[in-house]
Amino acid sequence: MAPSDATLVERLPRDDSGDELRELYRRYSGQLFGFACNALGDRGLAEEVVQDVFARAWRHAGEYDPQRASVRTWLFSIARNRVVDARRRAAVRPGVTVEAEPESPAELDRELEQSVLRWQIAAALARLSPEHREVIRLAHYGGMTLREIAERKGIPLGTVKSRTSYALRSLRLILDEMEVAG
Repeated sequence: MAPSDATLVERLPRDDSGDELRELYRRYSGQLFGFACNALGDRGLAEEVVQDVFARAWRHAGEYDPQRASVRTWLFSIARNRVVDARRRAAVRPGVTVEAEPESPAELDRELEQSVLRWQIAAALARLSPEHREVIRLAHYGGMTLREIAERKGIPLGTVKSRTSYALRSLRLILDEMEVAG
């Protein structure tokens, strides 16, 4: 018998394999994508919203209370908040909407695997020290150079370089330990 939605959410904090997250994604990603796509009118933004919903669900699984809402309601609440945020960002930076053809099952499987990989990387990043995690996030997600990070944080460039080196080495070990292919 398949585990309940609440059981899957309960297991998420200990889900290094990504199996519980994959199952939740299989159960709800289509509905959430449809909701986000209808709300935003942009497939790309809708995909980002869905990915963010599951990343947030994974990070905040401990806050889920089955007495307050079903997992479906909880996920849609997260999605609604992300849609509002996406609309605000789009209002500041309007873009061009391109309607794409429906995805094939193979494309959906690839998307699922990429999403799970992103979540596994997020889990690995969470295991780094705050200082190491911050330099990785500023460099990778923020697009900053090491010099820009040093200036922003007010620390020597050599410190940023060593933190980055140690962070990448630790991240590699953590991902190997988690058996993440990459």
